Amino acid sequence: MDILQLIDRLEELFNDAKAVPFTHNVVVDEDKMLELIDQMRIAIPEEVKKAQQIVAQRDRVMAQAQEESNRTLQLARDKADQLVQKDIITQDAQRRADQILAQARLDAEGIRAEADNYALDILMQLQDQIARMSNQVNNGIRVLQEEQMRKMPASAPDDGDK
Repeated sequence: MDILQLIDRLEELFNDAKAVPFTHNVVVDEDKMLELIDQMRIAIPEEVKKAQQIVAQRDRVMAQAQEESNRTLQLARDKADQLVQKDIITQDAQRRADQILAQARLDAEGIRAEADNYALDILMQLQDQIARMSNQVNNGIRVLQEEQMRKMPASAPDDGDK
């Protein structure tokens, strides 16, 4: 299940919770809360897998860019070699080969930069999602702990009656 859906379910659980009069506290179904937390623990590795897939995709794009760059460079070299063999157009061939090499380098750098930016964007989004989810889980834990602490003195047996 998607982590955002789990967060929505967690929020729904809190929205459906019974309010404790005269406080900002609510009573939450413990089983449902623990089930959601378990599902989030399972979902987080999935989000990490997605991030790893994005990084792998970026690596593939970079490898393809490198292959394309190598092909373009080889084509440029081959073309330059053919042109160099002709005495009359040797200088023109060298200029053209240099232009092709420069353009190939620019193209490869552009593709690499785009892939890096894409991966960085996705990883930053994932980091934000994980941070929000962590805050929500920490808030839920804090609320439950406060509720338990509030209930403890009231439910403790009175030793003076014995």
